[in-house]
Amino acid sequence: MAQRSHKPAPAPSLAADKAAALKLTPVSRETEARLDRYVDLFVQWQAKTNLISPASLPNLWTRHISDSLQLLALAPSAKTWLDFGSGGGFPGVVLACAMGDVAGGHVHLVERNAKKAAFLREALRVTQAPGTIHLADIGDNVDSFPRAVDCITARAVAPLHQLIGYAEPLMRPGTKALFLKGQDVDAELTEATKYWKLSPRLHASLTGGQGWIVELDAIERQTPSAPAAPATLGTSA
Repeated sequence: MAQRSHKPAPAPSLAADKAAALKLTPVSRETEARLDRYVDLFVQWQAKTNLISPASLPNLWTRHISDSLQLLALAPSAKTWLDFGSGGGFPGVVLACAMGDVAGGHVHLVERNAKKAAFLREALRVTQAPGTIHLADIGDNVDSFPRAVDCITARAVAPLHQLIGYAEPLMRPGTKALFLKGQDVDAELTEATKYWKLSPRLHASLTGGQGWIVELDAIERQTPSAPAAPATLGTSA
């Protein structure tokens, strides 16, 4: 008979952080249960694989999970999501956990690191969240991604003008891009407008700090010489 191990209770600081996060970005009981399973798995893998900075682990819920959940309010009707450079699952796995409540909801997670892609697959299996992992370099594989995408996301992956280059072939009427950025967002927007015609909307992050969300509903090349995105890029942390 197989032995069953009892999961340790979350550390007090993590439990308090969860309460603060869910106050900021409330979710259904079912989504919360999926997120709990994800966090349990995340903490196990973090001990052997550097998915995020160890210093931010006590604030996993507010700094990473709630930071990801806030995107849902900006694209409330989106069902098909595409997340570039999913890394440890932010925002891709978190969004997939929420899409478990949505009929037809699905998240495509793009990750070039094989070890992190393996973690993402296990996270989707454990949570039973609707998603597909693409082990791929974004710049070389845009044609393999779903053509009908409601929302494209990325967090701590690449400079804004490069992200826009990745997203542009997938943008259709009704498609939205939501890119999580830090304090240098103004400089990144200035650089991006050298190559792209944009009408961005900026949203201050609900989780505080100096985070911002860049919302784009349309992307148009400024000139034919807009730079191609590089073949490889980093992942979220």
